[in-house]
Order: sequence, then C-alpha cells, then structure tokens
Amino acid sequence: MSLFDDAVLVLKGYEGQPELRDVYLEHLAAHPGGMYKPCTAGHLTASALVVDPARGRVLLTLHKKLGMWLQMGGHCEEGDPTVEAAALREATEESGIAGLTLLPGGPVRLDRHPIPAPCHWHLDVQYAALAPADAVEQISDESLDLRWFAYDEVAGVADTSVVRLVEGTLARLS
Repeated sequence: MSLFDDAVLVLKGYEGQPELRDVYLEHLAAHPGGMYKPCTAGHLTASALVVDPARGRVLLTLHKKLGMWLQMGGHCEEGDPTVEAAALREATEESGIAGLTLLPGGPVRLDRHPIPAPCHWHLDVQYAALAPADAVEQISDESLDLRWFAYDEVAGVADTSVVRLVEGTLARLS
C-alpha cells in the first residue's frame, strides 16, 4: 500500500472534525502528489505531540523558521510507509528521544494552516507520542530549543492549534 493510500484510509477512518477531514480527502482526490512538499496547492504533513503523562508535561520545539513553540512534525517523505510512521519519524528526529510510541487510536486532530508561497497550505495529521520513562531529549538542527511544559503552561507559550492538540491528547489519555 502506498503512503497516499494509507493517508486516504486513515482520514476515512478518522471520526473527528468531519468538515476538515473532507477538505483533506478532497485535496488528495484532486492532487495525487498532495502528500509531498512539491505540491504547491498544499500537502499533508505529519506531527506528534510528545507527552509524558507520568509527569504531566509535553515536549515542544521552538521552530527554527517560525520562531513558535510547536509539536514535533514535518513533511512526509518517499520512504514513509504510513502517515503514522511519518509522524513517529518526525517526533523521534526532532526530539532526539528513542523509544517513542504513538498513542493508540489514530490521529488526535487535524490542523490546516497557511504557509508562505510557493506552497499555500499544510494539512497536518496530528498524533500524540508517549515518551518512555527514561526519556532524554536532544535538540535537532531544525529547532532553536526544546522544552518540557506542564499541560497548563502550553496556552501561555503556544498557539491555539497546539493547545487544542494538548486538549485532545488529554481527553484520549483519560
């Protein structure tokens, strides 16, 4: 199965945000290359919020280009077998934490946001990744900083999309 086919199956199985989910599916139907960065009409991205439930915190990255605190994530690559694998790869690369596992149940949320030309949209498929008890983060070249934030601190440092991702993750954890 191709990454494109996997994305369609994941999105069709995602029960939240039906209007936005349909936008994603319509995008893929109209753009067979819509999984990857060269698609200037927009492309899917995969991200994961790294969470440490035992300590009540999440790991955010200070994005190098945007200067914003965000979850780990980025572009799908040709070698990614699934959207989940892309999200886990990005979370592992950007956090430096080995042994992350995705929270069961598929995507936590979807978030569509504009980006500068030549592309116009990121259609982000957002997961949550559980950090192992002995997790030690290591900053990557894509980040200015990595920092753990208590759940209730996120709203003070991050935008609404990250806050909603934290809320969705906490709902799934309970």
